[in-house]
Amino acid sequence: MSNPRDTGELAAPPRTADELPRIRTPIVPRNSISGRALVAVVAIMTFLASLTTGAVMLVRASASEWQSEVAREVTIQVKPVAGRDLEVEVRKAADIARGVPGIAEVRPYSKEESGRLLEPWLGTGLVLDSLPVPRLIVLKLAPGAAPDLAGLRKTLGEQVAGASIDDHRSWIDQMRAMSRAIVIGGIGILLLVFAATVLSVMFATRGAMAATRPIVEVLHFIGAPDKFIAGHFQRHFLVLGLKGGVIGGAAALLFFAAADFASGWFVGGAGASQVAALFGSFSIGLAGYVAVALQVILIAFLTAGTSRQTVNQTLQIIE
Repeated sequence: MSNPRDTGELAAPPRTADELPRIRTPIVPRNSISGRALVAVVAIMTFLASLTTGAVMLVRASASEWQSEVAREVTIQVKPVAGRDLEVEVRKAADIARGVPGIAEVRPYSKEESGRLLEPWLGTGLVLDSLPVPRLIVLKLAPGAAPDLAGLRKTLGEQVAGASIDDHRSWIDQMRAMSRAIVIGGIGILLLVFAATVLSVMFATRGAMAATRPIVEVLHFIGAPDKFIAGHFQRHFLVLGLKGGVIGGAAALLFFAAADFASGWFVGGAGASQVAALFGSFSIGLAGYVAVALQVILIAFLTAGTSRQTVNQTLQIIE
């Protein structure tokens, strides 16, 4: 064999790293069955997480509104007492309340209004004349005011027979406890959803590595660093996580929008009033949209990070 130097031919210069041929086929197949299944799983998990977050935000906002409304009201109850005119006692209690600084409005309930308050428990059409139905006086506090309720309670006890005052503290405490319980329960559900997502991604990554094991072994044998191989899997599962997260998040937002739109059709019904009392409006607002978007991003990066960690652990076993 002749030497290029003897024949006068020039030897080809060595190729640089940029000139070496590159394999453009991804290590992990893009449209595999397992990949589509993982997108569906991530979409379902994101949908459930978004529903949980939205429901927690709605209930918490409603509970805060309840607390503020209840805290701005105080109720005086005047019970019938033998030998006393109930109407006179009610007017006397209302006059005393109007003289307390910090009370913006005093509204005594009439006999008919007090009777209607009992209809949910006793039904309609009942004659309540023979029953000792107490009369209520609702006091609305001025914003930022702190009226002397202890002094009002003492004055009513001395001057009005059968009068008592309720500042609704027990209701406020119950609402706060309910709100905290719902938030804690929602956080627990989110943790379970994230844990299920991590497990699904781990199994999907191991399945993808098992399907491409010959390619991974060849790359590992010729000296490809672990971070190079793990990077391919990470990018692949990041795309899958973003696809599933966007689908699930968009479905959740559409659900809340449809629920908010449909709630307007049932205004005035008994069921609608109860749902409105619990959730208020089904509109999650800008904060809800931001929360869902952040969850989509979080689940996508959780999917990519879990995949990378799983690949690194598997490559250590191969070594």
